[in-house]
Amino acid sequence: MINLSGKVALITGGSRGIGKSIVRLFHDAGAHIVFTYHSSQTEAESLCEELRKKSNSEVFAFQADCGIKRDVQSLVENTIENLGTIEILVHNAGIWTEGAIDTMAENSWIETIQTNLHSAYYLCREISPVMKKQRSGRIIFISSTAGQRGEAYHSHYAASKGGIISLTKSLADELGPFGIRTNCVAPGWVRTDMTGAVFADKAFLKKIEQNIPLRYVPQPEEIAGPVLFLASDLALHVNGEILNVNGGSVLCG
Repeated sequence: MINLSGKVALITGGSRGIGKSIVRLFHDAGAHIVFTYHSSQTEAESLCEELRKKSNSEVFAFQADCGIKRDVQSLVENTIENLGTIEILVHNAGIWTEGAIDTMAENSWIETIQTNLHSAYYLCREISPVMKKQRSGRIIFISSTAGQRGEAYHSHYAASKGGIISLTKSLADELGPFGIRTNCVAPGWVRTDMTGAVFADKAFLKKIEQNIPLRYVPQPEEIAGPVLFLASDLALHVNGEILNVNGGSVLCG
């Protein structure tokens, strides 16, 4: 079992889907956690209550829109106030919407880039001085196969996730000398609230599954495991890596 006992982790988008599974797995590994939620306060409070019954590790939920700079500043200040530092950042929060490039509303493009990419800049701007001072840290972004190969009718989403991949590589080089490892997990299709509507079409789901060599769409827990690995001492010399978790559907380095 990977041991994160005493480590302080900040996890964005932690009240549902992949983020919720990451929060649970990190808590099981002994980490103290602050996770963000955007609007689902009931789900966030329920998750905190569930985890506090399991162990003495601290867990706090913080409402924030990570695409807004002042929200991120308050989030980082609150985390340090409650837990003393930030040793692990997992940036999972994001949105996924559809739109053809010739009909996509400008606001849709701006909102996606703001939520998925600007948020990463705001977080790293606030957290990197903390990690530099302690000369250690682990930054893990959640990107997507869309950021590697593109995705028709989701060009804004693919662009934002491609930006995350480039940011990962840039920060790995820039922050590595300070003992800060920056990596990224790139899932393919995952069974979450975000994809529930499209998977309601059973014919579409079957088509997706046939394009995955393992022939199934994973649960969020199957993405959380690789994230935990990258946060652990098992990955001490892994830096700037894009870890694909897609069942073999996109075979790229």
